[in-house]
Amino acid sequence: MTRELPLASDFLEDEARGIHPADEDDLGPVANPESVARTICLRLLDAKARSRAELFAAMRKKNVPVEIAERLLNRYTEVGLIDDQSLADGYALAQHRERGLARAAVAQKLRHRGLDDEIIADALEQITPEGERAAARALAERKLRALAGLAPEVQTRRLIGMLARRGYSPGLAYEVAKALISVVAIEESA
Repeated sequence: MTRELPLASDFLEDEARGIHPADEDDLGPVANPESVARTICLRLLDAKARSRAELFAAMRKKNVPVEIAERLLNRYTEVGLIDDQSLADGYALAQHRERGLARAAVAQKLRHRGLDDEIIADALEQITPEGERAAARALAERKLRALAGLAPEVQTRRLIGMLARRGYSPGLAYEVAKALISVVAIEESA
């Protein structure tokens, strides 16, 4: 059975209650902030790729001093454990292809992960206007099947709303919805 390392915040809480690690034999060795920082980063990176900002925030939550966090993040960046550009590129493409998100929605998600605007701009270059239009059309086609039997105005409104929630511009959403509704109307009248 492996024992998890104690975190810096655990010691702060113990000291507030009057318990000192030196007084308790079963608490194990006192963890220094650098080992706590390493443990936090490696556990998070083991689960999935993380941005530098996400790792920094996690370490700050556990009261790791800023200078130790920065030093560790710099070292992990040097050895390739942290690569914000690679993370942004993969995440942007996955969100666009798998979830059908538009550039604007992908950019918002990348900003939420703490990535710089320059890195985000580079990652978004992978999403072309043609690719965005094709993704919008594919999403709308799938949604339209569920809207069969509704009035064309209702179908149009719901398609535009769904595309807008995925980050597509109102103009593109309207264009795609109207084109699909027109095709369906022509097929039904034939």
